[in-house]
Amino acid sequence: MIDFSLTKEQLAIQEKYRDFSDRWIVPNRMKYDELAEFPWDIVKAAYDEGIMNGPMPKKFGGKGFNMIDVAIQSEELGAGCAGIGICIDANTLALTPLFLAGTEEQKNRVFGEIVEEKAVAAYCLTEPNAGSDVAGIKSTAILKGDKYILNGHKRFITNGEVATYLTVFAVTDPKRGSRSLTAFLVHKDSPGIDIKPRMQKMGQRASVQNEIIFNNVEIPIENRIGDEGHGFLIAMRTFDRTRTGVGALSLGAARTAYEISKDWAKQRIQFGKPVASLQAVGFMLADMALKIENARLMTYYSAWAYETKHKKASMYSAMAKLYGSDIAMEVATDAVQVMAGDGYSKDYPVEKIMRDVKLCQIYEGTNQVQRLVISKGILR
Repeated sequence: MIDFSLTKEQLAIQEKYRDFSDRWIVPNRMKYDELAEFPWDIVKAAYDEGIMNGPMPKKFGGKGFNMIDVAIQSEELGAGCAGIGICIDANTLALTPLFLAGTEEQKNRVFGEIVEEKAVAAYCLTEPNAGSDVAGIKSTAILKGDKYILNGHKRFITNGEVATYLTVFAVTDPKRGSRSLTAFLVHKDSPGIDIKPRMQKMGQRASVQNEIIFNNVEIPIENRIGDEGHGFLIAMRTFDRTRTGVGALSLGAARTAYEISKDWAKQRIQFGKPVASLQAVGFMLADMALKIENARLMTYYSAWAYETKHKKASMYSAMAKLYGSDIAMEVATDAVQVMAGDGYSKDYPVEKIMRDVKLCQIYEGTNQVQRLVISKGILR
């Protein structure tokens, strides 16, 4: 028998993250959207209340969440605000390579420092000419003595300017190219790091993105994550975990847009009756509800596939990210349409959600790249 119900422990996670979102994120989402500033007060509160680093082991300051727990967590954060939610989830993205391939010494040292300082990390993979095409990375980290010398240019780095540690991917042998791709931990205070002003963007404005230039940055050999040449595998294994979270974050945002527009349509009177009772609007709401429930099933199935080591877990993770973010964009757009002028105004958050979820279709691999992953999965 298949059981779709959550356990008592999972219901407790859902309640905890929903309560945190209602108290901290929802009241502040429009403020940080206007300010376009990193929400440090919310991140500090997330540390204080045990919200940060959910998937990390308890001995390193995390909660020990499995992937289904992570999906629950990310849905509730996304329901509050995708922009603020990703400030928390992007920290998990940056620390996942360390979790997957780091030594015990590295984990104790770095996780310990980040938790003690209530800090965040950043994932430095994308470059001006290499995003979804990880094989195109040109940044180099050449071993000289007991240190690597890092040179390169990273772009669209979430949490960039506010991070204490940067997880950087670079090639260690230019002649071997991506076959020598390797992951490194780089402290923000290392000489030679030039962080450019934050990117001005349409949505998820609470989250900061930067270009980062590395000019002869010295990396101690003990800060290499895994062996040389294992960077591509580490990056792909990281995405296998985190893409499900993007699907869940998108699902939460879609849920909020739907609920706001549904409540509005039930109260708005036109032609002597609530707008929701008009078939044209009622059918839109029905389609929105259908898409959300389908996205939830796909997201949780992906989480299950990862936990059970399903042979197509990578493909299902791509499906969850693709479908979750696509339906979030569709639902948010329809929510604006249902609410008409109110939906387009800043009096309601649906216009913000519409701007926010567009980015979910782009980061951690565009949805066109997800289709490429899926096509390879079904044809393999």
